[in-house]
Amino acid sequence: MAKTSSILKNERRKALVAKYSARRRELKATIKNPATSAEDRAAAQAKLAKLPRDSNPVRVTLRCAVTGRPRGNLRKFGLSRMQFRDKALKGELTGVVKASW
Repeated sequence: MAKTSSILKNERRKALVAKYSARRRELKATIKNPATSAEDRAAAQAKLAKLPRDSNPVRVTLRCAVTGRPRGNLRKFGLSRMQFRDKALKGELTGVVKASW
């Protein structure tokens, strides 16, 4: 089980990403637009830099839904590799069957 503080920190990051996503999208569109003047582009870059670091979606970590483990996660199931194996062997995951040939 991961530390509760780490899990909560990641939840706060998700909230910040959701809060600032529209603002970040507008600023990035301004920066990428070739018709934007150099002054406007520099101003948009400065505003983007002023936003909180945790509002960047790259900083959100994919964590296991059960244990909060940050490594070895399967995106399709939202579980870590150990939890996936346990649930698959117990038959708790629909459509997952142990391979045999």
